[in-house]
Amino acid sequence: MLLRVILKMSCVPEEAVNRMARLIGDADKAECKVEKLRSITSKLDENDIEMEAEIFKAMSDPCRLKILSLLREGELCVCEIMIAVDRPQSSTSHHLSILKEAGLIKERKDGRWSRYRLSEGAVIEMLNLIKIMRQAGIHREVPSNDI
Repeated sequence: MLLRVILKMSCVPEEAVNRMARLIGDADKAECKVEKLRSITSKLDENDIEMEAEIFKAMSDPCRLKILSLLREGELCVCEIMIAVDRPQSSTSHHLSILKEAGLIKERKDGRWSRYRLSEGAVIEMLNLIKIMRQAGIHREVPSNDI
């Protein structure tokens, strides 16, 4: 009975036990599994997850990843970034604003120009992890645009 009360207080709905029991064919194991899921999900913070998703969204564009890779070498002026990514100023500024909003880069005004740098060493670590995963084969092949 106490378990049922605890289950109602969690993010995982009460009918989850019945659904799990139908899936695995054992009501006792289902109750244990759902209890474990409730314990895990009760520790999740939806706001943190939303913020983390925004960071991943910001990094999900090839142009923005290229900008981050460029900035790993140090601070660059927007005009330098524009040339390196071969995009017009408006497109480059759009990508930079998304990265800045996600907290991945910082901006410094230098006269009429803006200079950008990575916000923290953690961004470099994220880029390093991406490279390690790619080298380990944890990725899918990117389809070729050659038709």
